[in-house]
Amino acid sequence: MITIEQDLVEASRDGDAAAFAELIAPYRRELHAHCYRMTASLDDADDLMQEALLRAWRGLTCFEGRSSFRTWLYRIATNVCLTAIAKQASRMLPAGLPGAASETHDSSPPEMAWISPYPDAVDGAGGELASPEARYEWRESVELAFIAAVQHLSANQRAALLLRDVLGFTAREVADALQTTTTAVNSALQHARRTVQSRVHDPSQQVTLRALGDDRLRSVVAEYMAAFERGDVNAIAAMLAADATWSMPPSSQCYHGVQAIVDFLTRGPIRERWRHRATSANGQLAVGCYLQEADSGIYRATVIDVLTLRGAKILAVTSFADGQLFSRFGLPESLQ
Repeated sequence: MITIEQDLVEASRDGDAAAFAELIAPYRRELHAHCYRMTASLDDADDLMQEALLRAWRGLTCFEGRSSFRTWLYRIATNVCLTAIAKQASRMLPAGLPGAASETHDSSPPEMAWISPYPDAVDGAGGELASPEARYEWRESVELAFIAAVQHLSANQRAALLLRDVLGFTAREVADALQTTTTAVNSALQHARRTVQSRVHDPSQQVTLRALGDDRLRSVVAEYMAAFERGDVNAIAAMLAADATWSMPPSSQCYHGVQAIVDFLTRGPIRERWRHRATSANGQLAVGCYLQEADSGIYRATVIDVLTLRGAKILAVTSFADGQLFSRFGLPESLQ
């Protein structure tokens, strides 16, 4: 029986751009998230997804239907990402630098690139399309801790883990995508799983957020924003776990422990005037922070704080200092 997707494939082969747009529509969001997981960069995910779709459009005559269109599309996207990764330095978070758990960093290692936040507004199509065999929930698979752990894998190990454990492809499908054997895929998976498990110790944020419930989560965010807006560093300190970290990519500075964070806030951020808007990023709580301009009094988009919780305490604040990110999160660029 001919399916609607098959009809769209045939029409696309004949040069029907509208049919191709309809064909790829169900996959755009999950494909974008895959490119983000592979590269840890929102900008790279934009570019690589577009490159993958362009290659798919140009290569439709090579699609013989031996696999599903989705499998074929992911094969293209994965290899586009692998080519890009080979030319780039691995991305990290300041808290993941050697020694970050015991000291403050104020200089970046050579060739350092930073993980960027991922707006949850981009998601919505991945979870229901993943195989029941997939080990990670959709939102767990974009959490900062998971993304940071994945960046420690080699490119092929990264691809194998994401295709198998996040997206639920079979070992044979992964081997075909990577042009290798199922034995090699299973070996890569064993190493990748050990590496990720060794770096992601706490329960996922999804487990934590569900345990707290929506009302408590709204309260945590409201308290955080209110404490900043009234300049109450003691209230912020009371919200932090004893071993909390505070980092600010693209700076490599990372402050560990409540007192170090309080000292940092007292020297700088808490002395400024701020306004905030609640949002979400990487499946986690997040806050858009607007700094007041002294001359105009206007609050300008400045930082997106992504909060990692342990229970109701804040275990980590990752402050992404890039005002240009705000539009991607559906946030205004300024507040009066």
